[in-house]
Amino acid sequence: MKTALVTGGTRGIGRAVAQRLKKSGYQVAVTGRRPVEQWDDELKREFLCLCADNAQEAGREAAVQAVLKAYGRIDLLVNNAGMAPKVRADLLEMSEASMREVLEVNLIGPFFLTQRVAREMITQGSGMIINISSMSAYTVSVNRGEYCVSKAGLSMMTQLFAVRLAEAGIPVYEIRPGIIKTDMTQGVSGKYDALIQGGLTPIKRWGQPEDVAEAVAMLSENRIPFSTGEVINVDGG
Repeated sequence: MKTALVTGGTRGIGRAVAQRLKKSGYQVAVTGRRPVEQWDDELKREFLCLCADNAQEAGREAAVQAVLKAYGRIDLLVNNAGMAPKVRADLLEMSEASMREVLEVNLIGPFFLTQRVAREMITQGSGMIINISSMSAYTVSVNRGEYCVSKAGLSMMTQLFAVRLAEAGIPVYEIRPGIIKTDMTQGVSGKYDALIQGGLTPIKRWGQPEDVAEAVAMLSENRIPFSTGEVINVDGG
């Protein structure tokens, strides 16, 4: 049985991805920042639950070691954990602290977790890595510049690891969600309701976490084997 590690898997997109992979037959480990005792019973029943701060080396290493101890291998890494800036500030007012925090969670953590897991995958002779980025990788939002920069960096990270790991037969993909109904977008739901109905997206509805999860499932089944570094947009067109 294959094993997947999904970061930020306690809610939203990450949780939907974990559930979909389990349905596909994966053993799934999920990480989150909160103590596992605070997680709901469904998560604790279905997954290997790991309290791990992805932005810290110790947290990443502890998660990898826990998965290897439980299952002996990691066949799929889904880098999903991420955060929006705590304060949406104009580009000219954004703080250095906010930039550093967002980059550590959204880019630096995934980069070095990928580096760590890739070594395990090379040793075991197989694996796959999927990065969940955002349309913000190329769409400008001047009141959350740190988020855009972090997702643009994640896109380049996908390309870098795709090239580096191709010789080992380990494909690396990027999924770019658009407007997805999660707690991260809850505060602007009215704004996007109107924009979607006004034609912002050809498919006139909110994206759901399950839409992203289906894209992950498709890639995880190795349906496009002569491909790596590809970007899958899940954004309503």
